[in-house]
Amino acid sequence: MTTFLQQLVNGLSLGSIYALIALGYTMVYGVLRLINFAHGDVYMVGAYVGYYLSRRLQGLGPSITSALLVMLGSMLICALFGVLIERLAYRPVRREARLTLLITAIGVSLFIENVAQLVFGPDPKFFPSLAPHADFLVAGVRLTSEQITVIVVSLLLMLLLRFFIMKTRTGKAMRAVSFSLDAAKLMGISTDRIIAVTFALGSALAAAAGVLIGMQIPKIAPDMGIIYGLKAFVAAVLGGIGSIPGAVLGGLLIGMSEVMVVGYLSSAYRDAIAFGILILVLILRPQGLLGRVQKEKV
Repeated sequence: MTTFLQQLVNGLSLGSIYALIALGYTMVYGVLRLINFAHGDVYMVGAYVGYYLSRRLQGLGPSITSALLVMLGSMLICALFGVLIERLAYRPVRREARLTLLITAIGVSLFIENVAQLVFGPDPKFFPSLAPHADFLVAGVRLTSEQITVIVVSLLLMLLLRFFIMKTRTGKAMRAVSFSLDAAKLMGISTDRIIAVTFALGSALAAAAGVLIGMQIPKIAPDMGIIYGLKAFVAAVLGGIGSIPGAVLGGLLIGMSEVMVVGYLSSAYRDAIAFGILILVLILRPQGLLGRVQKEKV
């Protein structure tokens, strides 16, 4: 039982990372019906921004203040980066066929990955310690301060996002654009601004995930966004692409499934489980767990 609870905590921690990244996928899809395959690379850039910021703040030593500054700085820079991607890559082809948007997204992803290898170097880098480390034993389950930080910060960011979308004027405009882009434009909503805000929020959450994974697994590399991005995409599909609660649920389920498979079967199936789930979802419930079937006229 203790082993199961330990695996559950590990899965919850990893699933929180997937959930933060999946939120960016589902938000962009909600407003543009676009699968932003470059989103995983924004997560990678966020991790590297956090790495270089943490090196700048090494003189402060591991502290809550330095960790917070690194997190906020990385989120701000990646929010601007997300807006830049939308403005330069997606906005010019927004009215084109969906296949054009999809190819553009793949092209942007490959471009960011290759530029990252040139700028950051192909060798992996290791995060310095941002916050004081501590271990806690609760009911026989070992909890690290990094795991607690990941879970608490992820939960806080998800709640803040929920509040923003449901209670603020811009959040209501985002929901209107998600319902109908053309109708929102006729109602006087600046759809370009709302779409830019959506990219900024999604990219900021991905950057937060990059810093959190750097704190928990302090090894980052230019290709780290590929597998994490794909698994987060699976999480978004599992929960119901376009559904924010679904993205959170999907991320947690993928994280816990992955950890359970490694703990009770073999680490060889670590990556296979996510894509196996994707195949099952597409066959049995293509709208996802919390998604709704939408009829489209053709």
